[in-house]
Amino acid sequence: MADETDSKHSYGVVIDAGSSGSRVYVYEYKRAAYVQAANDVKELGRLPKVKSKDDWHKKIHPGISTFGPRPDAVGEEHLKELVRFAEEIVPAGEVEATPIFLLATAGMRLLPDEQSAAVLKNVCSWLKGNSRFALPDCALHIQVIPGETEGLYGWIAANYLLGGFDKPEDHAHGKGHHTYGFLDMGGASAQIAFAPNATEAEKHANDLTLLRLRKVNGEPQEYGVFVTTWLGFGANEARRRYVEKLLAASTYNEVHDPCLPLGLRINPTGEILEESNPGAKTLLGTGNFEACLDATYPLLEKTAPCLDEPCLLNGVHTPAIDFDVNHFVGVSEYWHTTHEIFAMAHKDKAYDLYNYQRSVGQLCMREWDSIEEDLAKEKWGHKVDEKTVEEVCFKASWLINMLHNGIGVPRAGLEVTAAEDKPVPSKNRGFLDPFQAVEEIDGTDVSWTLGKMVLYASSQMPPLDGALPVGFGSNVPGGMPSDFQRPSGQIPGTQNPSGPASSSSPSTINATTTEDTTALQDWRDRISNPTFARRLPGILIVLLIIALAIYLLWSRRRRNARPSWQDAASKPNPSKRRKPGGLLSSKLFSRSGEQSYERVLEDGGPDDAYAPDVELSHVVDDARPSSSSSSLSPVTTKMGGGGGYFDSSTNGLGIYSPPSRGGLISRTESRERMAASPVLSAVPGGGIARSRSPLVGVVGAGLKASVD
Repeated sequence: MADETDSKHSYGVVIDAGSSGSRVYVYEYKRAAYVQAANDVKELGRLPKVKSKDDWHKKIHPGISTFGPRPDAVGEEHLKELVRFAEEIVPAGEVEATPIFLLATAGMRLLPDEQSAAVLKNVCSWLKGNSRFALPDCALHIQVIPGETEGLYGWIAANYLLGGFDKPEDHAHGKGHHTYGFLDMGGASAQIAFAPNATEAEKHANDLTLLRLRKVNGEPQEYGVFVTTWLGFGANEARRRYVEKLLAASTYNEVHDPCLPLGLRINPTGEILEESNPGAKTLLGTGNFEACLDATYPLLEKTAPCLDEPCLLNGVHTPAIDFDVNHFVGVSEYWHTTHEIFAMAHKDKAYDLYNYQRSVGQLCMREWDSIEEDLAKEKWGHKVDEKTVEEVCFKASWLINMLHNGIGVPRAGLEVTAAEDKPVPSKNRGFLDPFQAVEEIDGTDVSWTLGKMVLYASSQMPPLDGALPVGFGSNVPGGMPSDFQRPSGQIPGTQNPSGPASSSSPSTINATTTEDTTALQDWRDRISNPTFARRLPGILIVLLIIALAIYLLWSRRRRNARPSWQDAASKPNPSKRRKPGGLLSSKLFSRSGEQSYERVLEDGGPDDAYAPDVELSHVVDDARPSSSSSSLSPVTTKMGGGGGYFDSSTNGLGIYSPPSRGGLISRTESRERMAASPVLSAVPGGGIARSRSPLVGVVGAGLKASVD
């Protein structure tokens, strides 16, 4: 068990819920108060130090998406092991102040919406009931994140580890640029994230994501980052598309595949076959890497229509990349495909197109039998199996095409080391090449989960007066877009992300209070947003309409509450006809115990174009005693001119009640039906009344009731 308390560090827990499994990471960072007390000027001027340890992460299988059909089991069968592991690392006295995040990626994106929502709901309820970690807002802490968010977190992690944030002077790439681009490739999709040069950033400002971080001393750091995802461009999905096209182009059962080692025979799903099967479709490797490069190039979909120039792949808009200042690091498949086999003994070897392409070509043209012999001898280490070698020729060709023909990474300069044919450590090159593949930097994995925690830790640093919150959203003037996402809800007993530290302890703050505080701060942010002022008149109008509706309901109930003796005293003689007069509402009573009706009257004539449209439903209930008047239905307000209903949104106030054709009578319909009805009679004063009409609640300025 970890120490009871830690006055120096705060902690955070992030669960990466991927398609094949979930991995929990525990992170620590120095408290701002500790750094300030130490008066460490160097650290005060940087982002908070976020660290993890080699044994502070744990992965379990299968992926969380497998619980889609049975979401109730996700807690005990999936989360429990990960949470208990994290609780053993975080000091016991810090657990309740430590936030936990579960962020799901590709696997959960493929689930039906209702299954995905059910899994997230059960994750939230299980963590709240079975974990002591802080979980103030499930909407922020338990999410299926889009590929763009995953790419942004990866960009943060890479630049944080490389020093692009804290040491810009050491990473001056020219033109005032000091950050690195980020490339990630998984099985299903690929992401790119980079800060364009000044010219492109201005030209494509609306396409950028605003990212705001905060140093320990409270100073903000803002960046405009372009992030996009290419769905179907991950290594596995690209292979699937390639095989489909290969099989469709051949009429033979045995199809030659240049992207397989020579003599390797597999079925379309990738299973290795020991001998041919004439009656079934099979792929036979020819080991021709040059032909493989040509065959995978069309998968880039470079000819897809580009609706928003410029585009790189599949018609997806991407600002022009200036490789003079944009230097990229690639993780996941970019690293595994370039290093697992071809640079196993040199983990820090820099990417070199000339030597890499030559090494892949030599391996692919080898007979599969000889490759199996090397596998048995563990020539490439015990982690490299048959499946890895089977796929490496295709993956290598796909990676080369993605980098150089797709993204446009320059080939020039990558062949400099060809003559020496010696591995050159990437750390000695200073990451100044247009592209380098990495797995870790300074002993720390380049994981998007680290980027998430850097963002959160940054939000916990005390802000300067008037400082805007930490987070990200659309790149709009003013710095507070409507879609701005904070890193977390307010954690009890921790630093307020947008203000001074809270003096309350976890024991005095419950989850409800925490969520209320976060909601209040969100409203403050919205009100401070310049776009709020443009919505204010509409909001006031809707509030006025609501007040009027409440008044009408209150007045109606007050009349209904009169004692029965007052109704009897005021009831007219049925043998006499009541004379119309005044502009007050009157009741129409039946002579033989029939149902009575009530009309609501307005000032003005029936053709008053400026009278508001108010729709009232009629209430006809034969079972109700005749002495009981019909009640007023809820009011549906309809904004004049537009014909639509005011729809409440996250950025405005209002009510929206979908119009129901049953029980709601519009003023226009009433006029049309009254004009066609033979039982309508004129009322002195310019009004129109219907006697014994089955319709009630007719609204018209100046209407008066008459009695048969």
